[in-house]
Amino acid sequence: MGVRGHNACEVFLTGGPYGEGRWALLDHDLSTVVFDPTGSRLLSIDEIRRDLARLIDPKFEPQRQHGWPLGGLHPDDPQGYAEFNVVEHRPGYAGPPPMVSLRRGETLRRYYQPGLEDGRTFVFWGQNYRTAGIPGPERSRTWVNQPEKFRGTPQGAGFRPGQARFGNAVYHYRPNFRDGSYREGVIAETDREVVFEFQSPYIIAATPADDRDWGIYEPGARHGLVIRGRGETSVALSTDRGATWREGGRLEGQLDLTDLAKGHRQYWLKFAGPAAKLADAGLEIVTVCQANPALFPRLQDDGATVTFAASGQAVVSAGPGVLQAQPHVVEGAFDTPRVTLELAPPRKHAATHVFAAAHVASSNPPDPQINYQVDLSLDAGQTWRPLVSDGRIIRQGNEPRDFWSQSFSYGDGPLPSGTTGPVRVRFRNDGGKWYLRAELHLAYAVPNQDRCRVTFAWSDDRNPHHMATHTFSPKDDLPWQVATGHNVMMQWVEFAAEP
Repeated sequence: MGVRGHNACEVFLTGGPYGEGRWALLDHDLSTVVFDPTGSRLLSIDEIRRDLARLIDPKFEPQRQHGWPLGGLHPDDPQGYAEFNVVEHRPGYAGPPPMVSLRRGETLRRYYQPGLEDGRTFVFWGQNYRTAGIPGPERSRTWVNQPEKFRGTPQGAGFRPGQARFGNAVYHYRPNFRDGSYREGVIAETDREVVFEFQSPYIIAATPADDRDWGIYEPGARHGLVIRGRGETSVALSTDRGATWREGGRLEGQLDLTDLAKGHRQYWLKFAGPAAKLADAGLEIVTVCQANPALFPRLQDDGATVTFAASGQAVVSAGPGVLQAQPHVVEGAFDTPRVTLELAPPRKHAATHVFAAAHVASSNPPDPQINYQVDLSLDAGQTWRPLVSDGRIIRQGNEPRDFWSQSFSYGDGPLPSGTTGPVRVRFRNDGGKWYLRAELHLAYAVPNQDRCRVTFAWSDDRNPHHMATHTFSPKDDLPWQVATGHNVMMQWVEFAAEP
């Protein structure tokens, strides 16, 4: 929902005080909900707008809010509900859950604060605010890392420079060419070249060449993707799943390919020559991504219990960007009312679940009679079954005077056991609406699950440099007890694949 100064969100609730159904404000942007004078029902933006001065006054029947603040970030924020300008139907979509799959010889270390190991290497993706002298994105008003203070805090989140900053996810991969385990990361191999794949739920970051606000987009960035090794082999990189390649140079010690990989979540890395040539090269591939530390596991004060779970799955993606999806278009085209994508799991692994989404030019206002369908085929398009069978945009309740002219059509579903071949997904509609872009993701089973070594590093009132390590088996459901003191401050957590 478009209100003054930002986009809010409404949910359609039924039953109880909502009867057959009413819209209710659930403002994820400003952390705000507004109850009616009795405190029994959440109000819609339109209802709030019609009685704005009274309903956003924190002194008016304060008990009605049940502890939820009016203006969750700042007390003045609800003034934005004076305007009710535009509605966006299906403005987002559900994609695959974030998955991390480590190969033998690979570690993932997640840093809770900017700066990496030395505290001075800032690798990020976004606007460079330089708040309090620290480069990179930040938010000075947020609840994301102080949620326990939200209820019962009528003054809002408060302003603190650097209240929430970015973290990093650092992948360090040393493929072993002698025992053959390097093939876990190979997407293609001949006697002339070896091609490794990389995919992450985190975006590949960069240290910009200068401190301008948007310096990440300028050439000369560093630290996002670094390759080390010997052997003088030539290296090339693709960010569109092998459709095009850019030369990275000859590996004679170290190559920094950040400018080629930054801003992406996947790449293919091609080394000239056979695998035997790389066996003595001491190859190391370091990929530094930006990640949200609010989602990292944290140890608690006075002892923590750590549990471990492994899905045994990974994900392969044709998208979300057009560059990654375009090589997988097998019928139709983007910017037309019909497009089909095809994707197969790597290394003939078995796909277990399919996720598909498309960005549609659905017009202003959207026509609720148009049916957007998503179909699935496992036999190269000979037969189809519905993934989304009735994708009409439902318009109900009160609406403002304007609409967003776009929407998303999406769906997901399990795949039959043993699905190793290509999966096709077809997007179509009966209203002639264009698909601006589309994406296809497959979750697939990873054979030969290894153990996972987990290491936490933190400080507390007893020691500024604690470390604790434990190795979990794939099916290990026994908790790990970690002794901690008071005032735990997390530094990093590392995961490593172990045979």
